[in-house]
Amino acid sequence: MAVRTITCTGKAVAPYLADLARLRSTVFRDYPYLYQGSADYESEYLTAYARSPRSVFVLALDGDTVVGASTGIPLLDDQPAFHAPFREKGLALDEVFYFGESVLLRDYRGQGLGHRFFDEREAHARRLGGFALTAFCAVERADDDPRKPAGYRPNDAFWIKRGYRRQDDLFCTLDWKELGDAAASPHLLRFWLRPLEG
Repeated sequence: MAVRTITCTGKAVAPYLADLARLRSTVFRDYPYLYQGSADYESEYLTAYARSPRSVFVLALDGDTVVGASTGIPLLDDQPAFHAPFREKGLALDEVFYFGESVLLRDYRGQGLGHRFFDEREAHARRLGGFALTAFCAVERADDDPRKPAGYRPNDAFWIKRGYRRQDDLFCTLDWKELGDAAASPHLLRFWLRPLEG
């Protein structure tokens, strides 16, 4: 069956929240995140997105099964941990539309869905109006990290091709529990930005 995408905003995503929580926990277990998912955290995180009437969820479905998803939200509507780096750099929070994540099950990669996720979120930000930048962040890992799988390729080339630029002075820190760890630890994430053209 062909994969289709649908776009939901705000509370309209409610029927899919449990599926999205499972999908995030599954995909983020892999390198480079190595995330040991928590059902409570996932529910809290996704519910915050659903509360924003200006948020967007782009879902990839195979039949009725959610196999991929991406999210976006005005930066002002997201958690404060993401605000501080932009304030410190003198960037107006109300002009930034933030992309939360793109997650896609391995068997569905390489079919153009990653581009579709970015296209739809950027289009949503344009429709809302008032945004000068789109932004996202990605975890930083050392090049020689022993957990890195053989043949691993970061997404940097894909992001650069889409016009995003990695920032050398824009970072945030988030805590999560890695696989096999007893407690959460801090992780450095680097922001990538792109001007939102009309």
